[in-house]
Amino acid sequence: MMDSPKTNTSYSVKKVFIQRDYSRGTNIRFQTKFPSELEGLISVQVFTDFIENLNLMYQEAEQMNTKICLESCFACITAYIIYLCMDTYFDKCLKKIALYIEEQNDIVFKPLGLQIIDPIERGLRVIEIIIVGNRSTIQ
Repeated sequence: MMDSPKTNTSYSVKKVFIQRDYSRGTNIRFQTKFPSELEGLISVQVFTDFIENLNLMYQEAEQMNTKICLESCFACITAYIIYLCMDTYFDKCLKKIALYIEEQNDIVFKPLGLQIIDPIERGLRVIEIIIVGNRSTIQ
């Protein structure tokens, strides 16, 4: 009995990290500076638009309004048991951001050999971008 030949495709994986931008305070915001490692893989405009949209979504998640104040008061009154039945506004925003990243990965980044990792998986410290490609194309 002969073993069928197996194809072993070698891939190199490179990671690029986009750091938090603390120049405007401690709110969740990431740097929009285009990393040199992504040159030739994605346009500066597409990258910048993605990061700016992400920054706007995090800004929306952190802003205070009447609804959030009432939600917090109600949580306090119910000894936070209400959060067993519903998500906080911030959690809802994080889910929305996760869906946005997943959608952008499918539409924009994966076809280019890139993948964005949700910053929540890195404690909101960095955005991790994985560059995947054949060793012959990535150096």
